[in-house]
Amino acid sequence: MTPFGAAPGWPAVLRDGPVVLRPYRRSDAAAWSEVRRANRAWLAPWEPSAPGDWNELNSIAAYRFVHRDQRKSARRGESMPFAICLEDRFVGHINLGNVVRRAFCSAYVGYWVDGRVAGRGVTPTALALVVDHAFRHGGLHRIEVNIRPENKPSRRVVEKLGFREEAYHPRYMHIDGAWRDHIGYAMTSEEVAAEGGLLARWHRVRAAAS
Repeated sequence: MTPFGAAPGWPAVLRDGPVVLRPYRRSDAAAWSEVRRANRAWLAPWEPSAPGDWNELNSIAAYRFVHRDQRKSARRGESMPFAICLEDRFVGHINLGNVVRRAFCSAYVGYWVDGRVAGRGVTPTALALVVDHAFRHGGLHRIEVNIRPENKPSRRVVEKLGFREEAYHPRYMHIDGAWRDHIGYAMTSEEVAAEGGLLARWHRVRAAAS
């Protein structure tokens, strides 16, 4: 059941093993700031350009504005922002954004994870969880992910999960000081329904590789 005043599928807590996706809390400020500041070299090349100093933009004080904007967007049904946690430890972010309903029922996904936990399956698990949630409970039909060609780790995530590469977007977004090309990937609900969802597909892919 959707709480009064909330959008379909929001709020929610999603889990697979130690990976937990949950709404952000005011108390996440210190952990969010520490992870963001510690990962400047890991994250800055892939994020939208923003004027100002990285440490200031990712300070505890800045988090208050980030959290406020996330809550407003989620309440309007425009997004579903989740903190990515390993059990109780904050390690990243994933968001269903630009949610469009009616005849489209689509959204874009953006994500980042603490480089100190990269390579442990956290990001593909989080992406699989959020896509399944979007299809089953969020009323969405299509999910898109746009990634810079040079961002090979992020491209490996979507390719392992079976997202289709379907477009090349020249000078798509202003990132790290310049207009950057992106590759467009997408998936619809029909493409994973027969497999029991994207998380089930990811479990099979992971088991086959182990």
